[in-house]
Amino acid sequence: MRLNGKTALITGAASGLGKEIAQRYAAEGAKVCIADMNIEAGRIVADEIGVAGGVAMAVEMNVTDEEAVNAGVAATVDAFGTVDILVSNAGNQHIAPLTDLEFADWKRLLAIHLDGAFLTTKACMRQMKAAGNGGSILLMGSAHSKVASALKAPYVTAKHGLLGLARVVAIEGAAYGVRSNVICPGFVRTPLVEKQIPEQASTLGITEEQVISDVMLKDTVDGEFTTLEDIGDTAIFLAAFPSNALTGQSVVVSHGWYVE
Repeated sequence: MRLNGKTALITGAASGLGKEIAQRYAAEGAKVCIADMNIEAGRIVADEIGVAGGVAMAVEMNVTDEEAVNAGVAATVDAFGTVDILVSNAGNQHIAPLTDLEFADWKRLLAIHLDGAFLTTKACMRQMKAAGNGGSILLMGSAHSKVASALKAPYVTAKHGLLGLARVVAIEGAAYGVRSNVICPGFVRTPLVEKQIPEQASTLGITEEQVISDVMLKDTVDGEFTTLEDIGDTAIFLAAFPSNALTGQSVVVSHGWYVE
């Protein structure tokens, strides 16, 4: 029960990585707020956590809307008393060559990843500072926070930007015990990645099997996808770390797809 007594707000937690982290945090003793645009799916996850013996609630949250973010954080504090952990996980993807990329799609991707991380971080840091108990802010980056791939200009740009945000938060948050780190997964078979496989196959003119073997997993050490469990383990470790010794850092979990 490494997170016993803690409250965690996780964005994009109705599915994929966010859902895995929410379930794992609850199993470690945390009270969890499922923040997602799909409130019905969020409530299902919260109910599942409750059936498993955990404590969870769901709030509807568009992370690009400051009022919605502030309302969701306030509802979490009203229900659970505080926010000790933020996992800014909400994200999306758009596959297109740079020369064909619509400006609206560029802005939409950056808003979800960067504006969303900023707005949720700002709201939760205010609560952490007021409570005086410190806290942990985890931003969901990617191996693409470190490297680039074709067809993913806004995603790569946004994920690189999260490193800078986390470093600033680490410096500004140190005075009141708030740590900030970035989790950088490789390819995980979430709905987001499953959607990319046929998109990249069509754009690159190769088979879906080739996308997996020759694009996604080509540079891993073992030809394996990163798993939900891999990311859940990392998220628990970072959230439970006891001091400012580990802050402002990025942890790449990619089966060697990217090696620092």
